[in-house]
Amino acid sequence: MPRAIILVNADVGKEAEVYSAIKQIPEVIEVHTSYGTYDIIAIVTADTNDRLKGIITTRIRSIPSIRSTLSMPVVD
Repeated sequence: MPRAIILVNADVGKEAEVYSAIKQIPEVIEVHTSYGTYDIIAIVTADTNDRLKGIITTRIRSIPSIRSTLSMPVVD
């Protein structure tokens, strides 16, 4: 099953809002806050690579107050 780790930078003071929005996405199997270069780490899974790509590009990256993301597909 395709998976990806998504590193997220949120607007200052909006980290909790972004965290909550990401957590609501059913395909997100883990979400954590972090201190450092990235504010949030999410692990996303999907049935296909195309569906995974769609979740990342249309559902996660469209969340207000996300400044940037770094997507890392997991290869097992």
